[in-house]
Amino acid sequence: MLRQVDFRGRESRSPAELENGSRTPAVSVIVPTRNEAGNIQKLVECLESVARDLPLEIVFVDDSTDDTPAVIEAMRDEARSRIVLIHRTPEQRVGGLGGAVIEGLRAARAPYACVMDADLQHPPAVIAELFAKAQETDADVVVASRYCTNGSAGSFGMLRAAVSRASGSAAHVFFPLRLRGVSDPMSGFFLVRRDAVALERLRPRGFKILLEILVRTSGLRVAEVPFEFGKRFAGESKASLREGVRYLGHLAHLRTAASMRFARFGIVGATGLAVNMAVIFALTEVAGLFYLLSAIVATQASTLWNFFFTDRWVFPDRERSRGVWSRMWMFFAMNNAALPLRVPLMFLLTSLLGVHYMISNVFSLGVIAVIRYAFSDSIIWKDARRGARAHSYDVHGIVSVESQVRLPELERFRVQRRLVEPTIRVRIGKVNGKDDSGDGGNGRLHYDEGLGSLGFATDITVGESIDVVASKLLKYSPHVLYTNVVEPILRWTFVERGYALVHGACMETGGDAFLVTARTDTGKTTTILKSLGSYDHCSFLSDDLTLVSPDGRVMTYPKPLTISRHTVSALSNHSLSKWERFWLIFQSRVHSKSGRRFAFGLTRAKLPVATINAIVQMIVPPPKYDVSRLVPGVTFVDEARLAGLIVIERNGDQAVPLNGGEALETLMRNCEDAYGFPPYHQIEHFLHSRNGSDLRAAEREIVASALSGVAATRLQSQKRDWWQKLGGLMTPVASRPFPQTVKGHLAPGITAFE
Repeated sequence: MLRQVDFRGRESRSPAELENGSRTPAVSVIVPTRNEAGNIQKLVECLESVARDLPLEIVFVDDSTDDTPAVIEAMRDEARSRIVLIHRTPEQRVGGLGGAVIEGLRAARAPYACVMDADLQHPPAVIAELFAKAQETDADVVVASRYCTNGSAGSFGMLRAAVSRASGSAAHVFFPLRLRGVSDPMSGFFLVRRDAVALERLRPRGFKILLEILVRTSGLRVAEVPFEFGKRFAGESKASLREGVRYLGHLAHLRTAASMRFARFGIVGATGLAVNMAVIFALTEVAGLFYLLSAIVATQASTLWNFFFTDRWVFPDRERSRGVWSRMWMFFAMNNAALPLRVPLMFLLTSLLGVHYMISNVFSLGVIAVIRYAFSDSIIWKDARRGARAHSYDVHGIVSVESQVRLPELERFRVQRRLVEPTIRVRIGKVNGKDDSGDGGNGRLHYDEGLGSLGFATDITVGESIDVVASKLLKYSPHVLYTNVVEPILRWTFVERGYALVHGACMETGGDAFLVTARTDTGKTTTILKSLGSYDHCSFLSDDLTLVSPDGRVMTYPKPLTISRHTVSALSNHSLSKWERFWLIFQSRVHSKSGRRFAFGLTRAKLPVATINAIVQMIVPPPKYDVSRLVPGVTFVDEARLAGLIVIERNGDQAVPLNGGEALETLMRNCEDAYGFPPYHQIEHFLHSRNGSDLRAAEREIVASALSGVAATRLQSQKRDWWQKLGGLMTPVASRPFPQTVKGHLAPGITAFE
């Protein structure tokens, strides 16, 4: 599939792409080309081999004067991967190879882009290693290095190898901090997470686009993968003396640009020093204050002066992550925190060594200037875009969530692509309930326990998407953010889409699904784990919540399992470490049934229970583990047809059939039991009645339809040995049609339904 794009972004799409182009690739391979006609077919064939296991799109940015574009065009019917061609006319070839890469990055669709040459000196097979390294380390940039351990410059001759080494060494001399840990900054072969780089900040000049990215983008997490530089397949090298001179000029330009901000900071500091000296002189010589007291007062005056000009002149281009009062407070705190260092130094120089206090004042200010700049750059005026990344989750294509905070409960629904129009957006920020009744009547609900950013507070606004703003406390307690805010929203949003998120575990056998439901803290999780470990024919769908549709399909909702010491003691083959088992002693006590009962009791005392819960879970996180850690080798199923409902209870010792009405009432009652912790009752009405219709009735109809014709059993046991009896109840219904299931082992964070 090929897309022909001109420099202004117009495009024509092939019929094949119109049919299949909606699939988002994992990696966009950016290939700048200039007269590489002899390499294109072989390169595409090699990339297609990689694409069997890793979905790719191939973006050619072409500056050729030969028939390279025609060769690329000819590959459209042979390639399974989407091929994009951007052909630049001579007047559009700005920035050389680096400029071509920038154009490719703008056109790419995948969350990651791999930059490589067309001549096959960069082995395409290494792309999978680069992507795997990025997933493993959460790196923003993964460099294919010739000079790290097990790497090789391969076909380089002695002269070219020496030039390459010298170029890399020069870059390290100019940028020792930015290139720390990067053994091959000259590499033209690397993988980059696209949303980690602000393309508008790059000023490419020639070949070395990696150096441009690393130097101009702060806060990047960088990893390396070794590779052996190969031999050119066809054509001629583009390296030349002219490119070498251009590189040296680019290096100097980068260094100058990087130094300008520090120079401006120094100029502001110099003017602030003049203010400081004037104030300290006036207070000491005119007002007669002791020179150390004068220095303290002068610091406040010069700090106010410096803050104003630093904010307006040194960092005017930053997308502010803090408000002006927050920046000012931190700036004053930084400067005053330096006084305990400056005062003893001034005392040593002036009172003990006899240096004039004006000179010792200048010296003490100079000592901390570099530290002040680093703190200002990285913290006070930290760019809001630096290191910012959204965590994207796509739940079976029904509902999508984009969150500023990682939501561990949704980890198996995580996707690498950036969501264009997420159903739910979650961010951390200032929660402001002004001019709002708090009842959601205007499409917005405000809940606040009155402690500001230190407490539990949230705003929920319903528009084209559902926007959630949570207080800063919840950034550090993601389990509470998900369970007490996001999950209730998901529950009723699924109902709007025609699905119900019911409180029940689910296992599959022979294509049929069996839903196991119970009141909270009955022993459902232990029952499911014991069953999965004992019955070879059982596969896992869900433990706590399961998604059902009116036609009886159940879909996996594999949250991490909340366990206890008793759960682990009942398992013989778990992979928890000794430390995890030891820590579980304390986690179990805090997050036990009695602990939750105590927390519910606090609600009657009118205490800020949601805030207390968030703080407790921040200090002692709940013991949540992926099912694969608890039952190694467990198999997963994406979806199946509901064949049975089993209600487990602690009293009695029998299996009693339930009629349809009893089954429905029991399951709906258990669904309500799963919620109820603050602030659910305060936000519930807004969530299920926000569009003027009561979604509770719709949810009930969905569940009733899903249970229609399904056998239901109440399984009672005083010994809590339900798992031993489940095997006889989970008999596949061979005559019942069910969807094709997807079965296999899933690594944590990787889903079978992406």
